[in-house]
Amino acid sequence: MRLPQVSYADGIKTAKQDEFAGLNHNLGAKDGELWDMRNLCSDYSPLLATRSRRMLYKTLQDPGGLFCWDKLCWVDGTTFYYDGVAKGTVTAGRKTFTALGAYIVIFPDKAYYNTAADEFGNLEAAWTGASLTFTNGKLYEEDAEANCIQAEGVNWEDYFKAGDAVTIAGCTKHTENNKTPVIREIDGDKLYFYEYIFTLDGEDGVTPYTETGELSVSRTVPDLLFVCENENRLWGCDKTTIYASKLGDIFNWNVFDGLATDSYSVDTGSAGAFTACISYLGYPIFFKEDHIYKVYGSIPTNFEVMGSATLGVAAGSDRSPAIAGEILFYHSRAGVMAYSGGIPQPVGAAFGMERFEDAVGGSDGLKYYVSMAGKDGSCLLYVYDTQRGAWHIEDATQATHFARYQGNLYLLDGDGEIWITGNIQNPPEEATMESAFDWMAEFADWYEDSPNKKGVSKLLLRLEVDEDAEARLFIMFDSTGEWIPVNGTLEGGVKRSYTLPIVPRRGDHYRIKLEGHGGCRVYSLAREYYDGSNLKSLPGRQ
Repeated sequence: MRLPQVSYADGIKTAKQDEFAGLNHNLGAKDGELWDMRNLCSDYSPLLATRSRRMLYKTLQDPGGLFCWDKLCWVDGTTFYYDGVAKGTVTAGRKTFTALGAYIVIFPDKAYYNTAADEFGNLEAAWTGASLTFTNGKLYEEDAEANCIQAEGVNWEDYFKAGDAVTIAGCTKHTENNKTPVIREIDGDKLYFYEYIFTLDGEDGVTPYTETGELSVSRTVPDLLFVCENENRLWGCDKTTIYASKLGDIFNWNVFDGLATDSYSVDTGSAGAFTACISYLGYPIFFKEDHIYKVYGSIPTNFEVMGSATLGVAAGSDRSPAIAGEILFYHSRAGVMAYSGGIPQPVGAAFGMERFEDAVGGSDGLKYYVSMAGKDGSCLLYVYDTQRGAWHIEDATQATHFARYQGNLYLLDGDGEIWITGNIQNPPEEATMESAFDWMAEFADWYEDSPNKKGVSKLLLRLEVDEDAEARLFIMFDSTGEWIPVNGTLEGGVKRSYTLPIVPRRGDHYRIKLEGHGGCRVYSLAREYYDGSNLKSLPGRQ
């Protein structure tokens, strides 16, 4: 808030600012708006304040991902950890997580961990062999024809369960038996299906026969690039196709019995590949760079995919979608967008002409945290406060994953460090406090609503600096690039005001920068200045 200017008898005017908004990296930024910053936050708005110190929870040697369900879990190298305990082996590299019920699912490995049974395994299963007999069998205690396959000595329950859809491949005598039927019953080395599902020998087609060669029976899962959970199903997509698992069953994606519990898949007609997916407001939402698809319906027979040609998630920013203040935020090719179910709206005007890529987002419930790389490839962590509509910049943290656990927001950075950030509540005992950090606030140019030259004679600053912390103030005239220190260092103590005299110097405009080390809160900033003429203030043409 800028209060009215007061003129003294000698022509010196005073202007005061006691409300500090967020970032405005635009050339048209008004007097007193923040052009750039580091390690500031909106927690004490309208004050200008440094962010809270983070806490270091753990350091990974080869980070692959971070996720939270009932407990915090992560991948370090080739090991999956749940609540700090190694549970299984995966391949090295970046992971995508989701969960359904007691199951945590890990892609692209197609691995799972059952938190209730303490079981780690693979979603897929396969048997291979040189001989497979197609014969008659039983179904629900009754004799049935052409419904059984048998592999002598194999215990099929080691591979599959009743209700699994399995793909039979390698049949050469009756190639029509290469199909994906659903297992109805398992009896030792026999799998029973619906009657007459197979073609057997004989004129009547019910004479058993044996296929030989390279045969396989497998339960498969699509190669999903992005995955989420919605309404007791897993949803996912590859580049062109949307898939849904069988209801409540993470293992089956090819069950098509005509029931409400069936799996589901559909292709879309628009150009381009899918770039992300997320569950939002009870619907699975799928993104391409120029399209958003929402899946309506409750059962496969009434699922309907509705698309709109609008800005979706940018390629490479698939981890940017996150929900804050009940609004879905994500990074598009045109900047950060806010989506509430209709047409997405841009919320990145504060960044000016800056463009970003490789965004990774998270939320503490009300703030949207997003790590984005600039044109030079360096990352900064930006925070959007949904209550105040303001952006702030924290630091050069390159986040790779976010997870919210027990009311705290955890982030995994590129160095393998897991940090707790934001307004931390009841942190783990083993977490250690971050050291004091440097901060900076650079204001946009001050023109004082005057086209004339003006001179600044004094700055009056009311601030509170934490113990063992410090703050410094600098001023620059007419965009010369020279920052002039003002009155040394302001050290820690109670809240108080400082009068900082400045050697008078005329200029068209000036810029103020505050920087320091440790916690600080600025309550107000007042300037005493005088208005001059339009005559030049520095040598040369002006």
